[in-house]
Amino acid sequence: MKAPLMLTATLSALLLGTAVRAQEPVVGVSDPEALFTDADPIKQRNKQAALHIMRELLQCNHWSDAGNWLTSRYLQHNPNVGSGLQPVIDFFSAIRQRTPTCDKLTTPVVAVLADGDLVTVVIPREYPHPTKAGEKYTTTWFDMWRFVDGKADEHWDPATIAP
Repeated sequence: MKAPLMLTATLSALLLGTAVRAQEPVVGVSDPEALFTDADPIKQRNKQAALHIMRELLQCNHWSDAGNWLTSRYLQHNPNVGSGLQPVIDFFSAIRQRTPTCDKLTTPVVAVLADGDLVTVVIPREYPHPTKAGEKYTTTWFDMWRFVDGKADEHWDPATIAP
C-alpha cells in the first residue's frame, strides 16, 4: 500500500513541477506614470525623480540632463557601468541614440515601490526562449535607487557582466 501512495505522490510532484513551468506573461500597467506618486512628500519627490530617470534618461536618452536626477558621486552596482555621474553619462551616451521628444513614459512598468530613501521600479523584460526557436518569454527586471536630497545617489539592478 505504501508503494502506490509513494508513486502517486511522485507523479503528482512531477505534474505540479511541469505546471509551474507554464508562465503567466509579465505585463506593465496601462498608465505607468500614475505609479510614480505617493502621499508622503519625501517618497513623492523620490518617485518623481525616479520617473525622470526612467523617462528622460533611460527611455529618451537625454543623458546631458543626467545631473538633474543623479548625484555626482552616483554609486553604480551594475557591473558594466562605472560609478560617478560622468562614467554613467559616457556609458549610456555611447550605446543609445537620443530621442528628440519625451512627453510620456512608454516603458512598461509593473510596480513602483518606495521605502525610506529607496525607490524600486519593476518592469517586464522579454527575451528569446533559449530552447524554443522563434519563441519569447517574459521575466521581471528591476532598477532600485537610493536618493539623497531628491537625486539618485546609488543604483542596483540584476545585470550581469556583458560578454
